[in-house]
Amino acid sequence: MKLTLEEKASLTSGGGTWHTTAVRDVVPALTLSDGPHGIRRQRDPSEPSGSADSSGSSGDALGLRDSVPATCFPPAVALGSSWDPGLAGRVGAALAREAGALGVDVVLGPGVNIKRSPLCGRNFEYFSEDPHLTGVMGAAVVTGIQSLGVGACVKHFAVNNQETDRMRVSADVDEQTLREIYLPAFEHIVREAGPYAVMCAYNRVNGVYASQYRWLLTELLRGEWGFDGLVMSDWGAVNDRVAALEAGLDLEMPPTGTDEEIVAAVRAGRLPESVLDVAAGRVIRLAERVRARPGRLAGRVRDRAGRLDAQAEQAEQAEHAEQGEQVGDRAGHGGWDVEAHHELAREAARASAVLLKNDGVLPLAPGLRVAVLGEQARTPRYQGHGSSHVVPTRLDSALDSLRAAIGVTFAPGYRLDGAPDPELEREAVETAAAADVAVLFLGLPDAAESEGFDRTTLDLPAVQVALLRRVADACPRVVVVLSNGGVVSVAGWQEHASAVLEGWLLGQAGGAALADLLLGTHSPSGRLTETIPLRLADVPCHLHFPGSDGHVLYGEGRYVGYRHHDTLGTEVAYPFGHGLTYSSFAYSGLEVRETGTNEWLVQFTVTNTGERAAQEVAQLYVAFEEERPTRPRHTLRGFAKVGLEPGASERVRLPLTGRDLAQWSVERGGWRIDPGPFVVEVGASSRDIRLRAEVTTPGDGYVAELTGMSTLGEWLAHPVGGRVLKERLRGAPGVSGADPALLRLALGIPLIKFRTFGLGLTAQAVNDLVAAVRRAHS
Repeated sequence: MKLTLEEKASLTSGGGTWHTTAVRDVVPALTLSDGPHGIRRQRDPSEPSGSADSSGSSGDALGLRDSVPATCFPPAVALGSSWDPGLAGRVGAALAREAGALGVDVVLGPGVNIKRSPLCGRNFEYFSEDPHLTGVMGAAVVTGIQSLGVGACVKHFAVNNQETDRMRVSADVDEQTLREIYLPAFEHIVREAGPYAVMCAYNRVNGVYASQYRWLLTELLRGEWGFDGLVMSDWGAVNDRVAALEAGLDLEMPPTGTDEEIVAAVRAGRLPESVLDVAAGRVIRLAERVRARPGRLAGRVRDRAGRLDAQAEQAEQAEHAEQGEQVGDRAGHGGWDVEAHHELAREAARASAVLLKNDGVLPLAPGLRVAVLGEQARTPRYQGHGSSHVVPTRLDSALDSLRAAIGVTFAPGYRLDGAPDPELEREAVETAAAADVAVLFLGLPDAAESEGFDRTTLDLPAVQVALLRRVADACPRVVVVLSNGGVVSVAGWQEHASAVLEGWLLGQAGGAALADLLLGTHSPSGRLTETIPLRLADVPCHLHFPGSDGHVLYGEGRYVGYRHHDTLGTEVAYPFGHGLTYSSFAYSGLEVRETGTNEWLVQFTVTNTGERAAQEVAQLYVAFEEERPTRPRHTLRGFAKVGLEPGASERVRLPLTGRDLAQWSVERGGWRIDPGPFVVEVGASSRDIRLRAEVTTPGDGYVAELTGMSTLGEWLAHPVGGRVLKERLRGAPGVSGADPALLRLALGIPLIKFRTFGLGLTAQAVNDLVAAVRRAHS
């Protein structure tokens, strides 16, 4: 059925805060939901409340605190630290299962922006400072979500690396850095996982709003990468409906009542109707994709607010009953196995915590008197604040889990608001003094980091650090367990701790998972996805973040995180990829076998040399050893998480391609592989390299075109240009026996400039040389 101009325009904006627009019985409204780590479906007014998290009141426009209960899985800061794509895919499938049960068609996630600065208030929603790890983990989540026919929407495209002034700031970044750091994760996910949707960011990129940047949304995303899905805006990111539609933005969310601007632009000839047809067609295609999934009613009808009509509601209940599914109330306790998903959340949390330091106090030995200290042991901080906030189906605390397992004493020690409380501190110190081991839970309060603002410090609250020092004086062995969405500084206090377990934000089952790790039921297996610096001043972008006057300069270029620290050899608190277990591992037998032109297979053996079953994350880096660095010293190009029993070994195989060696060439407008040697490195972190092998690449065969403005050095280095130039200059005055210093100076001068230096290189002679080189290549 043909749609009217007005109907097509209506399809390109939402029908409500969380729904697309329905058009007659032709195009149904789709339900969208935040869900990077759990489904946050806003409750309909008629639905009852009731959940494990009763904080906040109902009725807020975005439903941040009154959504339907769903499993709160570990946010990306934690899940990324698992380095386990298989696990991430299972979490994605669980998200899809809950989305389907709650009538959600598209999950707004994952978030795959790069952690440029540890101060970014939304870092808990992102995976890593490294684009390769981010891309692999993000693709796994997308594949998991879409395996059940629910759409995934990857966000925030692109260069959205801070919350300060996020709706206006221009991220000013050079082309090479953009291509090598801030775009590859999106590219990998688009090419490998085929997400149904991509969400544009609020910010400007080099002065142009992402929502109306045609190069970004159309030429790159669709033309170069082959994306065939829908591009939607972040909520409120559209500034000009017509310009955004022309640039390739298909869906504005939520609606701003500006559909008439599109209609008027078409009728006035300022916007080709064919552009509107394409955008509306993509909305229709998205509806067809998600309607085709098993278990979704193709004929379900929603009003503009997205509510099912009574007939469709009854049909949906009958459909579930026919499939033998448990259908409960709309509180999120029907349509999926709540306990199984909670157990998956616990497994994911166990895999994500990172053991930074351990002198042998962990795991806790049986029979010890254990004091649990810190309010966060009793009142866990398990997710970040903002649009991703999930109302959990249940919530485990570490205190309850430890009490149930071994029996412990407890004192809160501090207030969550950071206000000093000498009485709480005194009680905690006395409790610690009576114990063999004190397990002290520290971390950032909810108000310290959130969507919408950035932090200004890496420090823990002062009252918590003061408590640690006093507890360490009272008890000989102290284990610190951290809860934080962004990196915190450890340099000023970790000497007071026998062990430090970085718990990040671990989701609703994080308390039980931490107990599993502390007691040794499972060995820690998480690894850092971002460097922990000694000082905030050591962060590469420190002098530029978060910018001023509406601009933030990405002056550190490609040197983000470990790319900076490892190139310069900067001392850090803990390096990228670091993490301890309760066992030990050996690496051996590195073999790099060429399988094609600029293709290799890297093989090595990992052996568990300890006495406990554990998992190792073997990491593959490509290194370039240069006396004067022209690129990051090494970059992550592969990894494998290997679980081994004591004494067992496994042969790990990882592919390596030319793209893994390539740099972006601004001059060429494409990827460049230079011929010559490089080093394959295999290790347990970016600073713990166990095996190395030198390999040589023939390069990509590219030979630069020479012009009169090419330098003397470029001419001499050219395989043809060097020969013809030397022939032309043979016998020229001043060339033979030239002073070496003078020659070095001359190497940087464009050839055409020598017409004034008495070498006989007239403008015509230079043109003849250029022509000779071109003839040789033709």
